Amino acid sequence: MKSKKPGYDRYAKYGYIFSIPFVAAFLLFSLYPTVYTAVIGFTDLKGLGMTSIHFLSDDIFGNFKTVLSSPSFQQAFRNTVVIWLSNFVPQILLALLLAAWFTDKRSKVKGQGLFKILLYMPNIITAATIAILFSGFFGYPMGPVNDLLLRFGLIDKPIELLRDKTVSRSVVIFIQTWMWYGSTMITLISGILGISLEIFESAEVDGANRFQTFFYITLPNVKTILLFTLVTSLIGGLNMFDIPKLFQNGGPDNATLTTSLFIYNQAFSGSYMYNRAAAASMIMFIIIAFLASIMFFVMRDKDEVELKKQIKLQQKNYKKQLKAGKEGASC
Repeated sequence: MKSKKPGYDRYAKYGYIFSIPFVAAFLLFSLYPTVYTAVIGFTDLKGLGMTSIHFLSDDIFGNFKTVLSSPSFQQAFRNTVVIWLSNFVPQILLALLLAAWFTDKRSKVKGQGLFKILLYMPNIITAATIAILFSGFFGYPMGPVNDLLLRFGLIDKPIELLRDKTVSRSVVIFIQTWMWYGSTMITLISGILGISLEIFESAEVDGANRFQTFFYITLPNVKTILLFTLVTSLIGGLNMFDIPKLFQNGGPDNATLTTSLFIYNQAFSGSYMYNRAAAASMIMFIIIAFLASIMFFVMRDKDEVELKKQIKLQQKNYKKQLKAGKEGASC
C-alpha cells in the first residue's frame, strides 16, 4: 500500500482552484482569439458579408500570398525592422552602460533612486501623450523646434519638418528609445544585483578593472536577462503600433507605417479585409516565433547543454549495465 504525505492531497487542490481564473482568462482572451485569427486567415471574411473557408479549395494560402506580395506590407515590414533595430541597439547599449554604472560600488553614485525614477519616467507616460507632445514640438508654423531654428538663424522661415520622411522616422526612433531604455535599464539592474557579491569582490582582489569586471563577469552572468530583454524587445518592436499611429498615422508617404498599423488599416480603416489582416497577423506571429527561437538557440548556455548530454549518456550506460547484469543473472 502506497503511503501518502500527510495533508498533501488536502492542500494540493487549492493550487488548482487558484489557477482557474488565469486558465479561464488565458483561454478566453488569448488562446481563443489566436486560434480564431488563424482560422480567419483561411477565409474570405470581409466586413459583415458571408464567409467561405478555403481549407478545401486549391488556393488555401491565397490570403497569405496576397499579403506577402503586397508592396504596402513589404514596406511596412522594412519600416518595422529598421525602426526596431535603430531604437533597440542604442537602447540596450545605453541601458547596459547605466546599469553597470549604478551597480558598480566603486562609482558611489549619489541619489541613485532619484536618477532611476527620472530615467524610468518616460515609460510611465502614455503613448498618446508622448505622440501629441512631439507633434507639438515639431509643429508648423509654430512649434518649439521651428522657433529654435529661427532664433539661431538656421532657417529663414518655418518649415514642415514632419513632411520629411527621414525626420518623421527619426523622431519615432527617438521616442521608442527614450520611452524604453529606462525599463530595460531597470531589468538589467535587477539581473546584475542577483549576481553574488563574492564574485565581484574576488575580481577586485585579483586586480580586475571596471571594464574587465563588466565584460568577463557582469555580461556572462546576465545572459539570461539579456535574452529576456532581446525577446521582449523583439516582440514589442515588431508589434509597434501606438507611436506610429498616433504620431503621424504611418506617414508621411508610409515612412512610419509598421506591420501592426498595416494590419489595423486592413481590418478597420475602410476596407474591412479581416481575412488579409488575420493572414498578416499570422505571418508576423511566425516571423517573431522563428526569430525568438534563433535567439534562444544562439544565447543558450552551452556548458549546461553539454552537461545534460553527459548526464543522459551516463544514464543510458547505467541502464545498459543494469540490463546486462539482469541477463547475466538469468543465465
